[in-house]
Amino acid sequence: MIVLTYMRHQKIYLNFLNLIQTIESNGKLPALDPDAKRLLEIIAVRHFLGQQTTISNAMGLNSIASPATLHRKIDILRGLSLIETYFQGENKRTKYLRPTDQADQYFNMLGQLMESAGVSAV
Repeated sequence: MIVLTYMRHQKIYLNFLNLIQTIESNGKLPALDPDAKRLLEIIAVRHFLGQQTTISNAMGLNSIASPATLHRKIDILRGLSLIETYFQGENKRTKYLRPTDQADQYFNMLGQLMESAGVSAV
């Protein structure tokens, strides 16, 4: 029973990855490198949880990449309109990052792919 569950989970996940690769190659999803994808995921999850991410916070995610690389990834994600910067209140020194509507569409499409791969919502 455990082996069958393991194989089922593996099959679902590999099917999901295959679907992502197919849609990225068709241009329906932006093809993001792993560092940019991970950064976008962190910004989106924090936003979903009601937490704010500053550019400084993002550049401090040294488990992903160096600050210089992260800064380039922020520029890439902004260029793809997946994240945007904003100020909060009167403080114009601190820039915050948040996902855009386009990022919401990106994650919605990933969610649809998960469903079609056989993953049920928790």
